[in-house]
Formats: sequence, structure tokens, C-alpha cells
Amino acid sequence: MRFTNSFFIAYSLLLFTACKNEQKDHEQQSDSTAIQQPAVSKPDFNADTAYTYIQKQLSFGPRVPGTAAQKNCAYWMQTMLKDFCDTIYIQDTKVKAGDRKLLPCINVIGSINPTAQKRILMLAHWDSRPWADEDIKDQDKPILAADDGASGVAVLLEVARQIKAQPFKDLGIDILFTDVEDYGKTEWGDESYALGTQYWASHPHVPGYTATFGILLDMVGARNARFPLEGFSSEYANIFQQQIWKAAGTAGYSSYFIFDKGSYITDDHVFVNRIIKIPTVDIINLNTNSEKSFAPHWHTHQDNLEIIDKNTLKAVGATLLQVIYEIVNTQKSA
Repeated sequence: MRFTNSFFIAYSLLLFTACKNEQKDHEQQSDSTAIQQPAVSKPDFNADTAYTYIQKQLSFGPRVPGTAAQKNCAYWMQTMLKDFCDTIYIQDTKVKAGDRKLLPCINVIGSINPTAQKRILMLAHWDSRPWADEDIKDQDKPILAADDGASGVAVLLEVARQIKAQPFKDLGIDILFTDVEDYGKTEWGDESYALGTQYWASHPHVPGYTATFGILLDMVGARNARFPLEGFSSEYANIFQQQIWKAAGTAGYSSYFIFDKGSYITDDHVFVNRIIKIPTVDIINLNTNSEKSFAPHWHTHQDNLEIIDKNTLKAVGATLLQVIYEIVNTQKSA
């Protein structure tokens, strides 16, 4: 992903009450003062398990297109999703990079309750950046991408595992692991990023696929992470963004999900919003006090296991389960 300076309603009843002016009420809210909502029956996100999923991905090495690590990690993700989901789809294709190279691309999709009409899309990229262009050394070597890649996959796998433990029927969840997200460069243009997502959005795993909304996870595992309101998410999916941040407060994680305005980030969600037109929110760790927007380990070799904090994984995973099971519980009481 890269930083950029550019700049239903019926279904919201299933989410919770949409409050257009809620943002100010939450800006100063801390975990200890979170607005109390009726308890929702939901499973408990296990951050230890999510952490082991990051370890496993890193054990393959950098998941760069065209490497053995790419093939091995893709196979592992398939086997994991087969355990947790009802139906698995694999998109094994080639995409053209900004340097005109044809790169192998493997998108892996797991569907829970595939026949349910109401659906939520949850996605994360799983590839590693081939260059450490923000580092001061070894810039031509690939990074391990513990946070920028592996953390999103790990959280979604644990969410799927917990849904299997406490299943439901009338809501569908689609988990999309996209490849070749981080092969782009600024000089190649915005469309050199998120190549696997662009392919999926133009060739969805199910013809005519749509979802009520989507949630993208990117860099969701680092210590001291903060998730402000990313700009494109506010533009394309504001109502859902607000409700996700509200759910985070209900779950006790408002200190992570802050109601500050974040930068506009060219990430996978931009192409989901623009191509397949599913309103999609990016949960992404951004530094609102830095010109770069991203944490110091971004696109460096410091993006390794040492940067990962189980508390951050817990905050994100528990928020997703809060969102999902609030919808499920609302449907049951409707």
C-alpha cells in the first residue's frame, strides 16, 4: 500500500443504529469509559493462536511472488481455511507488474455459509514486499512482513476458527487472502499496488458476487498501533467505518480505534470500492503525527516478529467478532 494526498442504509439496521454525529461523542472516549451496550454472545478471540499463525507464515520466509515461500504459504492457508470454512476457492493466475513482469498470483478465498444472501467480506494481503526500500540497509532484499501481511491473515484465520466454534446460519462471511499487493512502487503509479485484489475485483470467486460491506486488515499486529479513520474508507464506506469503530469501543478497545482523521491510503480496499463497488473499510495502523503516515517499521527489515504485540491482535480480532455477532444477534431478535 502507499500513502496518497488525493482526495443499505436499510442494512444498517442489522448493524446497530447509525448515528451520523457520533464521532464527537467518541473522540475523547477511553477504554474505561466505553459506552455500555447490551452484552453480545460471541466467542473470545485468542491472541496466542493468532500469534502462532504469524510465526507459521514467517517460517516460510518472505512470501514474494515466484518463490517457494509463496507456494508453500498459499498451500498452508488453503489447508487452514478448509478446516474453518464451508467452501474454498483458489485463484491461481498471473498479473502484470509495474515493471511489466508477469507474476504468479494466488488468491485464496474461504466462504462461511456460502448460501446466505447477507454477506460480509473480510480481506488481507499475504505477500511480502520484495524490497526494503524504507530501510537504511539491504534495501534490495525482501522483508519478512510480520505486520504488513502476516498479521491480517493471522487475525482473520483466528476469527474464522472462532466462528466455527460458535456458528450461525443467516449471515455469510467471505475471507479473502490476496496476493501481490506489495509489489508496487510510487513511480509505477497507484495501480501497481494490490494486483491480486484488482484481479479478484474484476473476476470474483463467484460470478456476480457482492457483499453488504467489507473490512480490510493491513498492519494490524504491531505494538503501540493506532487505527484512525482512513480517508478513502470515510469517503466510500463512512457508515460502516463509524459502526466498526463504535463496536471497538463496545468491546473495550477505543484506545486503539481512535476517531481521528487519518491519511488517504492506496490499499486493497480502494479497488474493492471502485471496481466491484462493495463499500469497504481499511483498518490500518497509521501515525497521524508523521508525514509518512506509517509506523517506523513499514517497508523495513524491522517488520519482523519482534514488532508484533498480542494485545494489538486481540484488539482487532475482538472488534471483528463484536461486529459480526452484533449483526447475528440483531438478526435473531428481528
